[in-house]
Amino acid sequence: MIIASNIEKSYGPQILFEDVSFLINKGERIGLVGKNGTGKSTLFKMILGQESIDSGTISTPKGYRIGTLEQYIYFTQPSVLEECITSLPPEEQWNHYKAEIILSGLGFSEQDLHKDPATFSGGYQVRINLCKALLADPNMLLLDEPTNYLDILSLRWLKEYLNKWPGEMIIITHDRDFMDKVTTHTLGLHRKQARKVKGGTINFYELMIQEEETYEQTRKNQENKRKEMQALINRFRAKASKATMAQSRMKMLEKMGTIEKLSNEKGLGFRFSYLPCPGKNIMSVENLSFSYDGKSENNIFSGVSFSIGKKDRIGIIGANGKGKSTLLNCLAGELVPTSGSITAHPATGIGHFGQTNIDRLEPQNQVLQEILLSNPSLSLQAAHSICGAMMFEGDLSKKKVQVLSGGERSRVLLGKIISHPTNLLLLDEPSHHLDVESIETLMDELNGYAGALIIVTHSELILKALAKNLIIFHRGQAEYFHGGYEDFLEKVGWEGEPVSEKKVKTKINKKEARRLRALERQKTQVSQVTLNSSFKTRPNQTSKYAD
Repeated sequence: MIIASNIEKSYGPQILFEDVSFLINKGERIGLVGKNGTGKSTLFKMILGQESIDSGTISTPKGYRIGTLEQYIYFTQPSVLEECITSLPPEEQWNHYKAEIILSGLGFSEQDLHKDPATFSGGYQVRINLCKALLADPNMLLLDEPTNYLDILSLRWLKEYLNKWPGEMIIITHDRDFMDKVTTHTLGLHRKQARKVKGGTINFYELMIQEEETYEQTRKNQENKRKEMQALINRFRAKASKATMAQSRMKMLEKMGTIEKLSNEKGLGFRFSYLPCPGKNIMSVENLSFSYDGKSENNIFSGVSFSIGKKDRIGIIGANGKGKSTLLNCLAGELVPTSGSITAHPATGIGHFGQTNIDRLEPQNQVLQEILLSNPSLSLQAAHSICGAMMFEGDLSKKKVQVLSGGERSRVLLGKIISHPTNLLLLDEPSHHLDVESIETLMDELNGYAGALIIVTHSELILKALAKNLIIFHRGQAEYFHGGYEDFLEKVGWEGEPVSEKKVKTKINKKEARRLRALERQKTQVSQVTLNSSFKTRPNQTSKYAD
């Protein structure tokens, strides 16, 4: 358990925490939420002793072990498996199978286990660190964005694993659905304070809204009362007969004090600019294939065909490395397919949020410059408005790209997209690095967008909310699926996952279903006859079951 008492922390003029206290009890799994910049990662570092506390204390029981997902990549062993088993407790150093189970769940093949960990991509190296954190078996686990770089299959596995975690846990993640599925409580950082509530994130945000509404109503009531008293004082102050009463009211007014108005919390707020398209379809894809070396035997995907209607909502899903981003980059015109064709309507206007596009921001440019460069016809006032909508108001729009966080760069890229009208959005993991509140805003805007949307995402929450049809990378191919994500889980499902009873039922035809129902009725009737006969008695004989 952890006890935080009267914590205060500042960086120069920026105050993160003021007199913050909270308690994490045995067995609690905590979701840590708050806008970007409210101090979530800083709090983790303070718990780990990596960051100093200005005042207050964070205490744990003697011998209490805290493990964390290291962001720093440093490997000492020649293979993935050997690297991971170094994190096992001394009494479990022989338990290689435990490491193999976790690595398999995180997407490593049996062959991968014997490869040098340094040869893997950055995303898979983070997965190795996640495996090491889980294997260490600490009393408390601190996970800062463990869902980054994980595909849906790994996310679903990790969700099940963490639900069985026996100790305490604090998790930071932009994936609200994932967080709510694995946590028992929510700890929110809001207005330099911390508040813990039982249940998921929705409980916390509803409570904050209610409390702020109550606070504002109390403030208004007090303000009205002060005005009434001041008017009474002004009216009777000059009258000798009422001077005593006026003096008394003045003293009451002084004792009453004032309730300060809550400052406005900055949040993401924008609208995608829509470009009308007269055609029924915005784009048609015919028999599309792609390989990086141009050889058909090395195709990442082959024979993909579909059309994009002007109001379509299509999700692209599948394991990492199967070609989801590659397909999106082909649609955006950034990659040339090996074979097949992509035909766009002449009025098509594309807005592309790619994983590599963030890296294309010029480090020396200011935020405002990046917005202006994306659309030369944009007025300075309009560019400032977009900066404000992306939470870069006033002098913040003059910040250089090189000093921006990952979340801030994501907002700049979104700003570049909304700076010109579009009718087709191609979005590759747009929720990465955004806080929960910003993701909610993004989902609302995408839901109301008048054009078509194709999105690559590992967030099951986003898929369920937005995708009406899917392109699925699985079983060694890519195929178009007519139906949403829940339809996919029910009718097809992910490879390697157990087939649910509900899914089995969907595969039974109507004739077979009628036969099964008739059999069930027959069994019920037989059971009832047997039951009745067991209670029958001869005349004038009392059953042993009678009262």
